[in-house]
Amino acid sequence: MSIALPIPPLETIVPTDTAHATPGKPAPTPVRTLGEQAYRQLRQHIIEGRYPPGVKLRVEHLKDMYGVGAGTLREALTRLVSDALVVAEGQRGFRVTPMSIADLEDVTQLRILIEVDALRESIRHGDAVWEERVRLSFQALSAWEQPISIEKRSAWEGHNRRFHEALISVAATPWTRLMLHMLSQHSERYRHVSIGLDDSQRDVHAEHTRIFDAAMRRADARAALALEDHIRTTLTTVQQAPPGTLPFD
Repeated sequence: MSIALPIPPLETIVPTDTAHATPGKPAPTPVRTLGEQAYRQLRQHIIEGRYPPGVKLRVEHLKDMYGVGAGTLREALTRLVSDALVVAEGQRGFRVTPMSIADLEDVTQLRILIEVDALRESIRHGDAVWEERVRLSFQALSAWEQPISIEKRSAWEGHNRRFHEALISVAATPWTRLMLHMLSQHSERYRHVSIGLDDSQRDVHAEHTRIFDAAMRRADARAALALEDHIRTTLTTVQQAPPGTLPFD
């Protein structure tokens, strides 16, 4: 007997508020229920580091900030526990999930194991439709990352996810998409930390271009190496951070 996983299709994993955005213009925000809106806003604020790792999330304060009742906010926090972005402490409430280099190492290794293999399979079996999907997502991403500015960061993250999802879309099973969706959120959390570090030598567009070019040439081994290097770069940047510059030990 098969089990139906509660996973959205590929096109809806990327938040729709960035899917149709235009560089230089604010992204349209679709109308959602208050609970869904509170969940998405709080999730983004945790990923961006507005709430430091380990900080207590007090319902009585946050409900007014996000314009919802206490019950609705608790539902949003419970969903964030499922995303592993929030930790429930029984009767003591909720805290932002801690961060650490060891955690980033785990996230990085899992992404490499799952995403690189899916990329190779997609390159081997992808058809013209897959090629066009990858090409269009790369073109949209390129428009946002030459260069990436603070103002464009949120929209860039959406296009970045869409490009990575397009690359592996032929081989992406529901479980693959679910796992990579969660890992992507945690990778994004650490990328926001790395922004404040001295990674000025990093050329993200060049990294994506190497992956794209190899994929279009069907050079699966070269594309796999380029993707692995790309995924590891955030870890390397954080590992090399000077003492006292990280928001976690």
